[in-house]
Amino acid sequence: MIQQILQYAKKNRCSDVHITTGSVPMLRIDGDMTPIEKAPVMTDEKVMEMLDSIMTEAQKKTYREKLEMDFAIEVKEGNLRFRVNAFRTINGPAAVFREIPTEIKSLSALSAPEAIRELATAKKGLVLVVGPTGSGKSTTLAALVDEINTNHAHHIITIEDPVEFVHKSKKSLVNQREVGSSTLSFAAALKSALREDPDVVLVGELRDIETIHLALAAAETGHLVLGTLHTSSAAQTINRIIDVFPSEDKPVIRTMLSTSIRSVISQRLIKKAGGGRCAAYEIMIANSSIRNLIREDKIPQINSIIELSKNSGMITMKDCIGTLLKRGLITQEIHDESLIASD
Repeated sequence: MIQQILQYAKKNRCSDVHITTGSVPMLRIDGDMTPIEKAPVMTDEKVMEMLDSIMTEAQKKTYREKLEMDFAIEVKEGNLRFRVNAFRTINGPAAVFREIPTEIKSLSALSAPEAIRELATAKKGLVLVVGPTGSGKSTTLAALVDEINTNHAHHIITIEDPVEFVHKSKKSLVNQREVGSSTLSFAAALKSALREDPDVVLVGELRDIETIHLALAAAETGHLVLGTLHTSSAAQTINRIIDVFPSEDKPVIRTMLSTSIRSVISQRLIKKAGGGRCAAYEIMIANSSIRNLIREDKIPQINSIIELSKNSGMITMKDCIGTLLKRGLITQEIHDESLIASD
């Protein structure tokens, strides 16, 4: 039954499928939750039967012990791939399935700004793609990795939980590691990666102080490090990284971050006129002014530098949303709602 639901979701351009005990299956389409028509209410037994049918024995054990589990599945019929988060509610088991495109879209296909494409040529530094859950961070990172893979002879290591987009080696060699199945943690894999002759390291999420510190060190010592955070702007991202560390370490971290940061790309998905969604970006590219602001702990002034640096590829979220309106990609109503949401 779960395969039928996932195939139905694909046909209806759904980004997420929600299976919850005590509810009918729900789909997220263009950002809105919609029930599957005429679908039955899911019972505890039915949801558990669905999860058991797609989990390995090791995953079943982890789920029962920890009450939540992240993994990825493939549905051969229809060539579909989904990231799954299984968890429990007060009513019983539940899961969210997010479709992962089996074909990696290029930066051109995503209509990504040229400033993002230029990051593929960077030799070192920290590049962060940030935004709320479901904002397309993984899609942008996958496109950036594919750009590097297609055009540069590098060794690329990805560390993910779980592996979402599967990359085939092209001009580069791509090695992908999954937390739980091929490494015990982001920090352990990142520490090991620095001894594996990488040019580019993708860290699926900078979750803890050790992983963040290792990522900064790797970027500072000549590697291109790509990662994500659940923040909503460049300034907030810089603050989040610094605030993870104890007060006595903050001055050193500010210095490390000021020298290693390359770019912060903040993105959101906005409803398009006529259906579907498109990405809106804030792009910060670290220049000497921004590096000085980070060192001197004047983070709020970063927004002003982005405003004044449009000629170097930077863009504010407000200006990007305005451009989408001028191009006719979004309506005036969505434009106004998006500006309020971005304040």
